[in-house]
Amino acid sequence: MAGFMLPSGGSGSRVRRRRTAKPMSDINVTPFVDVMLVLLIVFMVTAPMMTVAVPVDLPRTEAKTLSHDKEPLVVTVSADGKVYLQNTAFSIDDVITKLQAITGANPDTRIFVRGDKTVSYGRILEVMGAISVAGFNKVALVAELPNPSHYKTK
Repeated sequence: MAGFMLPSGGSGSRVRRRRTAKPMSDINVTPFVDVMLVLLIVFMVTAPMMTVAVPVDLPRTEAKTLSHDKEPLVVTVSADGKVYLQNTAFSIDDVITKLQAITGANPDTRIFVRGDKTVSYGRILEVMGAISVAGFNKVALVAELPNPSHYKTK
């Protein structure tokens, strides 16, 4: 009797059906939390390094904070030494009179002084000094940021 053999009931002969895995409906947040903690540490380490300032011990005061709602007034010293308030040329005495009229002689008005780079430093200081003597406390110089390629070594 030659024929074929049917598999017997041995352990390797059974055909097993695999269960199909159900889709997982939970989101694994562990990798997300790990990434967020690493970012937090990176920002905590790098944030103090991002401040560029000269360390000074500032005095304490109980004065109220100033609001910067208003645009500052701009005084410009042109290349030929003329003084402008906003866009109109005046003598330095007239500029002081106009500033006092515009601001109501408010000493806390912000005034920006712009000067051409070819004007002598003394002329710009003369204008700033006249504004300060007139009673204005918040006088600042304005400059443009240089091109970063300007500082590269060749």
